[in-house]
Amino acid sequence: MRRSAPTIVVIQHSTLARTTVVKLLEHEFAGWNFIDMISTESLDRALGAEVRLIALDLAGRGVESTSLRDDLAAIAARFPEAPVTLLLGTDDVSIVRQALEMGIRGFFSTSLPIDIALAGLRLVLAGGTFCPQLLGAVANGSNEHIPVRNEAEKSLDDRTQYLAIADFTPREADVLAELQCGCSNKVIAGKLNLSGHTVKMHLQHIMRKLQAQNRTEVVARLVQRAASGPDASPS
Repeated sequence: MRRSAPTIVVIQHSTLARTTVVKLLEHEFAGWNFIDMISTESLDRALGAEVRLIALDLAGRGVESTSLRDDLAAIAARFPEAPVTLLLGTDDVSIVRQALEMGIRGFFSTSLPIDIALAGLRLVLAGGTFCPQLLGAVANGSNEHIPVRNEAEKSLDDRTQYLAIADFTPREADVLAELQCGCSNKVIAGKLNLSGHTVKMHLQHIMRKLQAQNRTEVVARLVQRAASGPDASPS
């Protein structure tokens, strides 16, 4: 494992679920490190790594449970800068609301299509918060269960489908793909062999096409489009 490479930690008791998530992420984030473990008791294995995100399994626990709070405290003590996301077996809005107040930055339930989940992961890596369970619930002021749309026609075959919506050039798509992985302008420039000025120019074009004001909003727009389907128009 290269300690200098960006790292995602996956904490999940189920061996099958944990290894499946890691295999998926390894395919999507080439060159990144992935450290998987059964519990936070093994967190010290990740010390010294450049941890960008920690995915923690809720494992049927309540948000107020002592076990979850102990896990979050252990994470904060070792990786205070790393955003924490929850792996859920439910789309219960009340759980999401409570966890948001505790500083959780992402919520990934088993009902999410893979493409939506990956887009949400990139949003968190870019500095945003991903909680599809609250889409529409906040505006309505409702605490009722809000199911995530996962019909076949709503999911995307792959990332290129919603990159194509805004008519990106191939180079803009390359820059955007790196941005979605949480890379800085300097890192993007180095990976794509571009000058810093050229990267900034491409980002300006991308933001204009997506009607976004900053890097985080760029990724958020793509998550909205992924959730709405390929015919979605900019909001």
